[in-house]
Amino acid sequence: MTQADFLHIAPTLPHQPGIYKYFDDTNTIIYVGKAKDLRKRVSSYFNKNQHSFKTIELVERIVKIEFTIVDTEQDALLLENNLIKQYRPKYNISLKDDKTYPFIVIKKEPFPRVFFTRKKIQDGSEYLGPFTSVFYVRELLGFIKEFVPLRTCKLNLSDKNIAAEKFKVCLEYHLGNCGGPCQAFQSKSEYQDGLQHLKDILKGNTSVVINDYKRQMLELATNLEFEKAEQLKKKIEHLENYQVKSVIVSKTVTNADVFSILREDDLAYINYLQVHNGTIVQTHTQQLEIKLDETDAEVLSFAIALLRENFNSIAKEIIVPFEVDYLSDTIIQTIPKAGDKKKLLELSLKNVDYFKEEIRKRRMLHLEKKTDEDVRQVLLELQQNLQLKNLPVHIECFDNSNFQGSFPVSACVCFKNGLPSKNDYRKFNVKTVSGINDFASMKEAVYRHYKRFVDEKKSLPQLVIIDGGKGQLSSALESIAALGLQGKLTLIGLAKNEEELFFANDKQSIKLDWNSEGLKLIRRIRDEVHRFGITFHRSQRSKGAIKNELENIKGIGANTITILLKKYKSVKKIKEQSFKELETVVGHQKANILINYFTTT
Repeated sequence: MTQADFLHIAPTLPHQPGIYKYFDDTNTIIYVGKAKDLRKRVSSYFNKNQHSFKTIELVERIVKIEFTIVDTEQDALLLENNLIKQYRPKYNISLKDDKTYPFIVIKKEPFPRVFFTRKKIQDGSEYLGPFTSVFYVRELLGFIKEFVPLRTCKLNLSDKNIAAEKFKVCLEYHLGNCGGPCQAFQSKSEYQDGLQHLKDILKGNTSVVINDYKRQMLELATNLEFEKAEQLKKKIEHLENYQVKSVIVSKTVTNADVFSILREDDLAYINYLQVHNGTIVQTHTQQLEIKLDETDAEVLSFAIALLRENFNSIAKEIIVPFEVDYLSDTIIQTIPKAGDKKKLLELSLKNVDYFKEEIRKRRMLHLEKKTDEDVRQVLLELQQNLQLKNLPVHIECFDNSNFQGSFPVSACVCFKNGLPSKNDYRKFNVKTVSGINDFASMKEAVYRHYKRFVDEKKSLPQLVIIDGGKGQLSSALESIAALGLQGKLTLIGLAKNEEELFFANDKQSIKLDWNSEGLKLIRRIRDEVHRFGITFHRSQRSKGAIKNELENIKGIGANTITILLKKYKSVKKIKEQSFKELETVVGHQKANILINYFTTT
């Protein structure tokens, strides 16, 4: 859309808050924005002083403009956020790691179960979270289980069923992990008290739970129930230790959301700390991709709306490094200069910086989005540590797999310039070995693989990794010698589990630094050959099992087996067919043989 075209529609735009949508020639929304004054904001895209190439490109693609008037700027912010999530316009800020995060659900049912889930179902259940770490959620549920006896069974604990004595308590009751509501050993009010304790612990309100336990402990002691009082005392001590570990900010900071931003070219990293009662209960860093020339304040404003909604925040205060356009009568915006809130903001900045560095390291490891120079540095490190003659731009790795000596296979993966070269992956059905003999299997696979290199005059890898002990490495070297390739490529062994590297004649292994980029690359190559080899082995084992079962049927030959498997894909499906169905495929006589076999075995 040109400036002249826009001048015709400009008078139709109101001087009111709202959101605007830009459409391209395919009637697709390419940008959604919010504005205090719709006419002024949209007009700014079409003035003559545009200096951003990205904005100019956006304007050239606009064919249609639509807008929606709202009552307040806060409403505009929320509507913009919802539309961006719904339509994901090309030129809006986008999430780089849009994952689903786990919740803890309190199921809507009599004596509600509490468990981990990733799916929110609109069934009236209560969802706590989301949480950014699966490990943390499972650890938290395990911790809570020690203090709050809740059921884990799926029984229908209706009043009618409990009154009819349909159920008996299980082992969980006898272990003290459940109060036995199925036999009315625990009332609904007692169970609800436990659920409230769970919610308090999740929200960091452990002091509430501790005070309640202290009250109960005194009552038990007064009633001379000292054993039960001692159990509660241990729970109180455990919770107090947990509270000490959890509270890492001053008591003066109660409930607040802390946000920080780190900008790097077209990427922005936003860290979010959720604080309840002086305890950081959530921490999350979000990576955003910037499509236009939004300022840091605009990016942070977008992220705040997104994260507060995603994490169900109701905090009345946000702590930020600078003022943002996040208008709400109920939200206090704090830009701290000193004190505990300043320390919180510094902690958030430390987290966002760490996250960015981890992203960089992951790129170094996976190498997909790194520069040629970064790749070269990783390979140079590996060359120096292993004292290789040449830079290992071409690396291959071998591994064996078998099942109790059956279906022995070998696999080889190839990495070029630090990246998987999947067209060069190879798998081998071991032909000359019977039973379990990893040495002979490795010897055969290496010989067959590099015999082909010799025959086709292909360039050899600079480094070959043999996943296994010295026996496998020695067997592989025998094949290299038989092919006359000594000195033309370097073979090293990788000790299973210990991640130690060794050459055939060395007494001492080579131990690379645990966090070195070179060892991380070797780990990735090893994991890839495991994955590739196990997948192939499972496939061969499955085919072998199918073939053996059908071949056991007298009167059913190879051609008939092929016809059946091609038609029904599996023995299970074949067994499900009627006589008439099988008769139409393999004839009357063979259908009769199959039905008799399947019904007698």
